[in-house]
Amino acid sequence: MHDTIGLENLGIPAVPVATTEFTAPARVQASALGRAGFDAVYVQHPIQDQTPQQIAARADSVAEEIVRRLTVTG
Repeated sequence: MHDTIGLENLGIPAVPVATTEFTAPARVQASALGRAGFDAVYVQHPIQDQTPQQIAARADSVAEEIVRRLTVTG
């Protein structure tokens, strides 16, 4: 979250991606960095025990949202 907000503050679009396990900590950190409304894109937790195909499916499920957030202003 810290690096992503740093990029955003430089005018470089960035989107943090995390698993759902880290939803609350990511939001707390964003708020602490002065960007309370800046949220990550979350994929279902856990991922370490998933097959490559399952991980790819999770990535596919959020890819459109990541692209949207990187390309839509406002």
